[in-house]
Amino acid sequence: MPDKDFLYLHLRDLPYFRGLLRAIEARLYQDVDLPAPTLDVGCGDGHFASVAFDRPLEAGIDPWEGPIRAAARRRAGNSAAYRLLVIGDAGQAPFPDGYFASALSNSVLEHIPHVEAVLAETARLLRPGAPFAFCVPNHQFLGSLSVGRACDKIGLRGLGDRYRRFFNRIARHVHCDPPEVWQMRLEAAGFRVEKWFHYYPPAAMQVSEWGHYLGLPSLLARKLTGRWVIVPARWNLALTTRLVRRYYDQPPACQDGTMTFYLARRKG
Repeated sequence: MPDKDFLYLHLRDLPYFRGLLRAIEARLYQDVDLPAPTLDVGCGDGHFASVAFDRPLEAGIDPWEGPIRAAARRRAGNSAAYRLLVIGDAGQAPFPDGYFASALSNSVLEHIPHVEAVLAETARLLRPGAPFAFCVPNHQFLGSLSVGRACDKIGLRGLGDRYRRFFNRIARHVHCDPPEVWQMRLEAAGFRVEKWFHYYPPAAMQVSEWGHYLGLPSLLARKLTGRWVIVPARWNLALTTRLVRRYYDQPPACQDGTMTFYLARRKG
């Protein structure tokens, strides 16, 4: 059976700058054993889980009602993408201790101001030894932005810093931290880090950076039709796919990557 084309499956539903990153991340989870029952921390509208996993996840939690309603309509194969969805704060989840055998959180924790509380609550919900996999932008993210780099190169460091702050604000990032900071947070919450690696090199990040601006027509389409891509057909996405596939096809792990994948385990 051929491998899933995660790139196309994301590009048909998302703006290309988001679809490329999510496609790469979906591949990362294929090598991680996430035994049931699994909790998706910050599940959003459920699109990522519905593409990345062929089985329904047992539970998803998110604080926003709109995305949760969208997640309830998602399918994973012939089943609903989630067996249970909860509108709520992942720092105060309505589940008993040790209820889940695994958890994931894909590009979510960087947006949460009270991330330490969310990590501690996730640890409470997991059984001893249970895996917790997640992705976040790291300390190399802002320094890779092309506009900021261009400003620095011509001696306008202050302007470059303002641009980096602006981009971080529109990306809604609260945390862009190195592995040692996440390791301290995880250890304090009751996890041990099993492995981590950087991915998404600066060249790919810059494709995403410019996609925030070039993707404005997709935003208009979303406002008018409720869909990011009006015609989600291969022929319509052929050029976009060709332009970004080289970033998707690269080996994910790279030293200068702007994002980091973590696999931690609940301490026994």
